[in-house]
Amino acid sequence: MRRTGASIGGVYLIDDSAPTAPMLRLVAISGLPVEFSRPWQRQPLNAPVPVADAIRDDRLVWVGGQEEMTRRYPRAAAALPYRFSLAAVPLSGVRRRWGGMVLMWPGDRPRDASPRERGHIVASAHRLARLLDDSPRPPVLPDEPRALTLETARQSGHTHLTAVDYLERLPEGAVALDLEGRITFVSTAAARLLGSPAERLLGARPWQALPWLDDPVYEDQYRTAVISRVPFSFDALRPPDQWLTFRLYPDSSGISVRITRRDEQRAADTAPVTAARPSAAPTGRLYQLVHLAAALAEAVTVRDLVALLADQILPAFGAQATVLSAADAGRLKITGHHGYPDDIIERLDGLPLDTDVTPAGHVLTSGIPAFFGSPEDLGRDHPRAPRLSDKQAWAFLPLVITGRPVGCCILSYDEPHAFTADERAVLTSLAGLIAQALDRARLYDTQHRLAHELQRALLPHTMPAVPGLSVAARYLPAGHGVDVSGDFYDLLRLDDTTVAAVIGDVEGHSIAAATLMGQVRTAVHAHATAGAPPDQVLACTNRLLVDLESDLLVACLYAHVDLTHGRLTLAGAGHVPPLLREGPGAGRVLDVEPGPLLGIGTDVRYPVTSAALPPGAILALYTDGLVERPGQDASRATSDLLRHFTAADDRDLEQLADGLVHHAWPTGQCTDDVTMLLLRAAQLPAQP
Repeated sequence: MRRTGASIGGVYLIDDSAPTAPMLRLVAISGLPVEFSRPWQRQPLNAPVPVADAIRDDRLVWVGGQEEMTRRYPRAAAALPYRFSLAAVPLSGVRRRWGGMVLMWPGDRPRDASPRERGHIVASAHRLARLLDDSPRPPVLPDEPRALTLETARQSGHTHLTAVDYLERLPEGAVALDLEGRITFVSTAAARLLGSPAERLLGARPWQALPWLDDPVYEDQYRTAVISRVPFSFDALRPPDQWLTFRLYPDSSGISVRITRRDEQRAADTAPVTAARPSAAPTGRLYQLVHLAAALAEAVTVRDLVALLADQILPAFGAQATVLSAADAGRLKITGHHGYPDDIIERLDGLPLDTDVTPAGHVLTSGIPAFFGSPEDLGRDHPRAPRLSDKQAWAFLPLVITGRPVGCCILSYDEPHAFTADERAVLTSLAGLIAQALDRARLYDTQHRLAHELQRALLPHTMPAVPGLSVAARYLPAGHGVDVSGDFYDLLRLDDTTVAAVIGDVEGHSIAAATLMGQVRTAVHAHATAGAPPDQVLACTNRLLVDLESDLLVACLYAHVDLTHGRLTLAGAGHVPPLLREGPGAGRVLDVEPGPLLGIGTDVRYPVTSAALPPGAILALYTDGLVERPGQDASRATSDLLRHFTAADDRDLEQLADGLVHHAWPTGQCTDDVTMLLLRAAQLPAQP
């Protein structure tokens, strides 16, 4: 930071021990309070932020200003609406990629970095990477980043008392804040202007110590000064009628604040100072918008989106009701609502886009939001609209994506409401996020419905009734959005005393996988009912897959069950072996000689394995999703599952199936599809 003149710096290291994927951990920071860094202390390595890009691409990433940040990294810009320049550079050592370094400069520096400056930044990163390479052991990643102080050179020759005497003689107020926003010095004139004793102010933050400064906009001025490091001023009203001008001068150690009466400042002070941003977003609104944006990004279905509107967006803006409409064939179809009775929704549903009943259609076609603070405002152009409900104020927000109308979102108020410029700006920005969320949610709902119908059509609706055989089946998709699982199971009645049980897993999660799964089920069914033995059932199915020239492979296990003689004949194609419970506390993993995956090639054979099926024994066929979990050994998980299987109460086969699934995935959040088929046989008398 000293070498490059940066005002803020931070070091991220890669945490490979994260449970799901490598994370970036902020381990050191300077020039910024640790509290400010909380949203960015942990970032996924694939996050859309400059430091992650720098590490992934192994290059210096330069962002010359807020406009460029907004264009290239909109999510990061939303959380950092300040003027600054930024560089992110990877820490690439000889042994490994260690992480990345971030440097930030005040907003008044040139937008572009010179080749010399870039060289200094890259050279500093190389030196830090070498230090990490030479460390005898990997660094310990702290829970919170270490805060480092960058010493600022001060003039010598002046005592503290002399400086205080100088400030006390001035008619204007002088206040010093540290980087955390706490008051470290306040002059007598400043205490008089602020209307509070100095001892009450010292150690406190201004917006906490003074009720009339308890507004997010003033805290945002402080944040702007800390991050942008650019002097500027703002005015605040001290009740009842005294306007004060605050002029902030930040550096790496804190902020010096000059306080004057506004009329005095206008008349006497002509020193050039960079002005504050014209309409600085209040801190509360800003972080509220960022929070809502993140929540909207997580809304999956239209129902999720309506719940988010009702639970978070309405309270955030003081509204009490909402209507969410989607553009569909020239009409506004209501997809969700809150706070309105059903009869009103029925009257509004399906209105044409050119309707004059409400402004919704005009707002959507024009793309311009409309705000009505009272029924009189709304009634001027739409006289019928105020009579539709007892609402007193409305915000009509067009939902448009790159010029394409998606729908309209209406926020309604029970009382008249004056929409401030800040509210209008934030709601207009929020409308774009709601539009994207609605478009995604409608697409998801449509695809999910189609996928669910396809999945339901491909899996067996019921199991055949076979005397002497009890069956329980489970199918749990892993929740891959709208992706369809390739897992399948089936039970085929071959005659009165023999059945064929089959379970399998097509590679991948897609419509193609589900389609291939249906073809495999059909092939197995055809060859099994034609009387083919287990090895030939798999061999013939394999030839079909090879002929189809599918890029997907299939794991499969086929079991021929002879209930009369209590015998199992099994053939496997790269599938996990089944479990056999022979009695309470007695069970084993069946050692099925494996064959190659289906579709892997021609002229392959599938070995056959035989085993006894004693009366009352339970055979468990399952896919690998039941025993393969991230970070765990599959063989150990299988042994653990077997212990639970043999010790569990088996009086109710359905409860046993549920218990096995819960034991494998206690939270219910499985990372792969889980399919299971349980068969319990009672030995039948021999046929004459």
